Amino acid sequence: MTLQLLTFPKIPDPRGNLTPVEGGRQIPFPIRRVYWIYDVPGGAVRGGTAYRTLHEVFVSLSGSFDLTVDDGRGSTYRHTLNRGYYGVHVPSMMWRRLSNFSTNAVCLIFASGHYDEADYIRDYDEFRELRAGDGR
Repeated sequence: MTLQLLTFPKIPDPRGNLTPVEGGRQIPFPIRRVYWIYDVPGGAVRGGTAYRTLHEVFVSLSGSFDLTVDDGRGSTYRHTLNRGYYGVHVPSMMWRRLSNFSTNAVCLIFASGHYDEADYIRDYDEFRELRAGDGR
């Protein structure tokens, strides 16, 4: 599995910490889209998709949530994100799922591309078939 745990700079200050990120530096790709997930009801699951070409970095801005990534070949990675200075880079062709959101959790996502419905894979069986034939 080719996931990458990222540690972002943390600039401490008595007035509150600051963490800067830039595409091509702390984020390993040019950032084309940024979005966030919040107000997730208890027990809800988000994601459940893969992308043909899109890369994403997931960050917890507030609270916590679990990121589970599946390569479609039997390897699964699960990480609890709960600090704003850590992120997980998930490359394309990995199934991703977000769960166990704490109260007031905010998940920030940096994406390598603009929204493109044709890039989504929403069916897990289709994803596994594509992974079986892609040679990665």
